Amino acid sequence: MSKVRTERLTAQYEQGQVVFLIGMRINNVFAFHQWLPVMAAMGKMLPELYKNPQLGFKSHEMGFGRTLILVQYWDSVEKLIDYASAKDAEHLPAWKAFNKAARKSKAVGIWHETYEVRSSENMYVNMPEFGFGKVGKLVPASGNRNSAASRLVQ
Repeated sequence: MSKVRTERLTAQYEQGQVVFLIGMRINNVFAFHQWLPVMAAMGKMLPELYKNPQLGFKSHEMGFGRTLILVQYWDSVEKLIDYASAKDAEHLPAWKAFNKAARKSKAVGIWHETYEVRSSENMYVNMPEFGFGKVGKLVPASGNRNSAASRLVQ
């Protein structure tokens, strides 16, 4: 587990980051055979992405519930799309398998959203490295970085 940082921090990072939200929703909790393979597929993709930094993947955060959500940080939209369509990567076979299975059952849904971030702000207190704080450089949120408004215009 990462060390909790007690300072008030903000992350500085390169412009043009990509935030990719992807997840699944369990529509029928009892249909394990339908949603476990979807969950397992993501479990294969993340190690592949971390082992191959040239793919452009930087980091992720995950939240669990009826809807599972992964927040992913990427170098560029182009690298994200290249990975999604790569025939020798884990994603494309998993996507094809899901589409085939989804026609037979509504037990699980999947979704994604892609954001090309040109401007954003962030702040962390009593947190381990998290989100943009993992992919950027953490610095004190003070002086000209004290308020959300001032962090947005930098």
